Amino acid sequence: MEKDNEFIDFYSGSEIEIIGLKSHLESNGMYGIVQNDFNSGNSAGFFGGTADAIRLKIRKSDIEKAKPILKEFIGAEDIDQ
Repeated sequence: MEKDNEFIDFYSGSEIEIIGLKSHLESNGMYGIVQNDFNSGNSAGFFGGTADAIRLKIRKSDIEKAKPILKEFIGAEDIDQ
């Protein structure tokens, strides 16, 4: 897989935030993966962690296009990560 096509962490928050942001990104042609280790662990019989530790991963090549969408979505002044 090319480096620009690899998925990297983009935003972490509640499940509702992640679903909303993912929807905004998809409407702009960018796709992501929701990583919810808490639910995955519970399904496998492991308990621990926090339910709010949900991450949205997007392709590295989409980061610059996605930053303004994130900024608008969360109302942040500076999201340079």
